[in-house]
Amino acid sequence: MLRAPIRLLVAVATAAVVGCGSDDDAPPPPDGCADRNPQRNVYFGDLHVHTALSFDSYAFDIRNTPEDAYRFARGEAVELPPLDGEGRGTQSLQLDRPLDFAAVTEHAEFLGEVDICLSPGSDGYDAALCEQFRANGPLGQTLMGAELVRPDPQRDAEVCGADGSRCATAARSVWDRIVAAAETFDDPTPACAFSTLVGYEWTANTAASARHRNVIFRGADVPFPTSYMDASTPRGLWRALRRDCLEADRECDVLAIPHNSNQSNGHAFFLDYAGADPAGQVEQAELRARMEPLVEIIQHKGESECANGLSGILGAPDELCDFEKLRQPPIEDCGDGTGSGGVAGAGCVSKLDFARGALLSGLEELVRIGVNPLRLGFVGSTDTHNGTPGAVEEYAFLGHRGSVDDELEERLSTGSFRAGPLFNPGGLAAVWAEENSREAIFDGLARREAYATSGPRMSVRFFAAPDFADGLCEQGDMIERAYRAGVPMGAVVEADGVGDAPAFLVSAMRDPGTEAHPGVALQRIQIIKGWVDRSGQAHQRVYEVAGDAGNGASVDAACRPTGEGFDSLCTVWRDPDYDASVPAFYYARVIENPSCRWTALQCMAAGAADLPACADPELVRTVQERAWTSPIWFDAD
Repeated sequence: MLRAPIRLLVAVATAAVVGCGSDDDAPPPPDGCADRNPQRNVYFGDLHVHTALSFDSYAFDIRNTPEDAYRFARGEAVELPPLDGEGRGTQSLQLDRPLDFAAVTEHAEFLGEVDICLSPGSDGYDAALCEQFRANGPLGQTLMGAELVRPDPQRDAEVCGADGSRCATAARSVWDRIVAAAETFDDPTPACAFSTLVGYEWTANTAASARHRNVIFRGADVPFPTSYMDASTPRGLWRALRRDCLEADRECDVLAIPHNSNQSNGHAFFLDYAGADPAGQVEQAELRARMEPLVEIIQHKGESECANGLSGILGAPDELCDFEKLRQPPIEDCGDGTGSGGVAGAGCVSKLDFARGALLSGLEELVRIGVNPLRLGFVGSTDTHNGTPGAVEEYAFLGHRGSVDDELEERLSTGSFRAGPLFNPGGLAAVWAEENSREAIFDGLARREAYATSGPRMSVRFFAAPDFADGLCEQGDMIERAYRAGVPMGAVVEADGVGDAPAFLVSAMRDPGTEAHPGVALQRIQIIKGWVDRSGQAHQRVYEVAGDAGNGASVDAACRPTGEGFDSLCTVWRDPDYDASVPAFYYARVIENPSCRWTALQCMAAGAADLPACADPELVRTVQERAWTSPIWFDAD
C-alpha cells in the first residue's frame, strides 16, 4: 500500500533531526563521551534552579550557592531551613539518584542589588531598599520585586546610583561566578557523568501576569544577561539574544523556555505583533519560533499542559487535564482577551495559559501567515528556590521556597507566599541525546527531542513515519528502524495532501526507582491530537492507544499500591481520523498507576490528629504521575 510521503522541515539549523546515517554511525572522537550512542540515550535534568544569589531565594532564608546546587544535583547533601543561630540550615536533603544535567537559572533582575545589599561597607548598602530587604524576609523580596510588575521598571537609584552603574558592576561579578560554577561542575572527561548548562531567568511579571523565560546557552562564551529592566517584553528579550548571542562575534547559541504560563492570564502565548505589517508579522513569528522551541509544562507551581472548560477549543473534556492545577474553580474565562493578577492567583484564565492551547494557536497562525510561531516541545523542571535541582520525589518533599514551606504545617497552609497543598515537588526535563555532554544536551533541547515528566524517570520514545510495521515493537532493532524510517518527537513533517494516515510508534518503560523506593507501574499511553479544520476552528481529541485505563489500580490506606500495571508499553498506532489537508500535532502522554501524593504521605507520617488540614476531605491524597512527549507536527499543503 502506498503511503503519503512525508518531508522533514528543518526548524533548527544547529541540530541533526533524524536518521542513522553515516554521521551517526561514525565512531566518537577521541575526546568524546564513553556513553555515545547513535540511537541516543535519555538523560534527566533540571533547567530551572535558584539559589541564594536570587533575591527571592535569599529572602526565603536559602543560603545554598550555585556550587552547592550542582553538588546536590551530582548526589551530595545540602542543608535547608529552618536556620540555626549561626545561619546554617537544620534539615538535610540528598537525592537518591543524581541527575545527568542541570542549569542554575538565577533571576537576571537584582543580581547586583542583592550583592550590594548583602555586602557591608559597599556603596548602596545603607539604602532604604537594602534595609527592608535584609530585615523583612519574604516581604523584603516582595518590596524589591515590585518593579517586575511595572511596564517601565526602574533601578533603585539609592542602591544602584543615578545611572545604575553600581548595580551593573556588581551584577557582572555575580554573573562571572555563575558561569564559573557551571564550568567547574561540568564533567569534561570521557565519563561525562554530569553536564551543566549556563543560563538565567528573565522575570517579567507585568501587571502581575507571569511572562517568565529561562534562557539557556549551548556553551560558556555567553553575553551578560538581559533583564526585565533591559527588555520589558518577550520580543525585546528575543531581539537582545539574537543581537548579543546569535549575531555577536562569539561562539554562542541560545534558546528561551517560557514557564508558569498557568499564571499568565493569557499573556504567555498571546500573539501581539505590535502593529507590524504582514511581512513584519512573519519576521516576528520566525524569530519567536527560533528562540523558543520549548515550554516548561510542569514545575512546583503547577501544571500547564491543558485545562477543561475554556472557550475556543472544540472536543470532549480531557479527564486528565485536572492534574496539579494551581488555579481552582470557579474561574473567569479570558476568552479571546487577556487579564492581570495571575501570579497572585487572580484574574481570568485563558486557553493560552496552557501548552495545548498555545499549540493550537500556532496552527491557526500557520494557516494565516504561513509560519507557526508556537512550535513548542515539552520539558519539566522544579523552579526550586532551595538550590535543590531534581528534588521531585513525593516521599521527600521539603518544599521549594525555603523558610516559607520548610515545615509540614506551612506546606499545608495558604497565604501571601504559599499555595499550600496545591504546590507539588515539580518535574524533570528528559532529553534524547547521543551523549551526556553540554552540547549534545542543548542540541537535543533545540530539536525538541525532549519530554517532560512530573518527577518519575520513565523512558519514553515517540516516532512518526509514512508506515511502521505492526510488529515493530517486537524487533530488537526497533529504535534504529524508527530513526531510519521516520522522525522522532519534536519534528515537523509535511504531508502531500493525499494518502493514508502515517504510523506512530510510542514506547515507554517504567521508572525502576530505587531499592528503597521502587518506581510505580505504568497504566496506559494516550496520544493527544490537535488540529485546525478548514473553517479555522481548533479541535482536540484524546486517543487511548496502549495499556488499560480500567485496570483498577489504586493505593490502600497505608499507601501500598494495589492492582495490576505494566513494566513497559509499546504500540504502533494510526490516526483513524487523519486528514492530510489540515494541519495537526500529536503528542503522547504516559500515565502511571495511582500512588500517594506528598500530602498523603506526610500527613500519614505526622498523624492526622496533629494537623487539622490533614483531616480535610478535600486534601489531595493520590496522584497519577506522568510524562508528556514533545509533539510531532503535520503541516498540510
